[in-house]
Amino acid sequence: MSPSPGEGQGKLHLVLVDHDRQLLDVEADEVQVPGSEGVLGILPGHTPLIATLKVGEVMYRQGRIEHYLALSEGFVEVAGDVVTVLTESAELPEEIDVEAAREEATEAEAALLAAEDGDWMKAQARLEKATARIHVAERVRLRDVRPRE
Repeated sequence: MSPSPGEGQGKLHLVLVDHDRQLLDVEADEVQVPGSEGVLGILPGHTPLIATLKVGEVMYRQGRIEHYLALSEGFVEVAGDVVTVLTESAELPEEIDVEAAREEATEAEAALLAAEDGDWMKAQARLEKATARIHVAERVRLRDVRPRE
């Protein structure tokens, strides 16, 4: 039987900090972050890097369990097997008010339709953040209602 991803390898040390607090300080088998040029997948032994992050979802895997957070813009640094994420704001799924996020997405969509020049980028950023928050909250809700193996 072949090992599952992450088995037999080292672990990553993931630290995630926003402007108010440290949200995570955990070991993980894999981390995915929303890089400004696309999703960055990080496994133990990853090449050192510093990259900018865009609004989106952070996923970290511990064994077979995937955990998600909503993230605003920021930076990621990989040094050895330490992954450090610095961001303006991040939310754990249980902190997300899904109805408020849906209202924000609706307002942002309306603002996009009426936007001119610089306002378009602000409305787009609002929509991306609301969408990420909704996706993170719904992933956890769906995971919790699936039958256990």
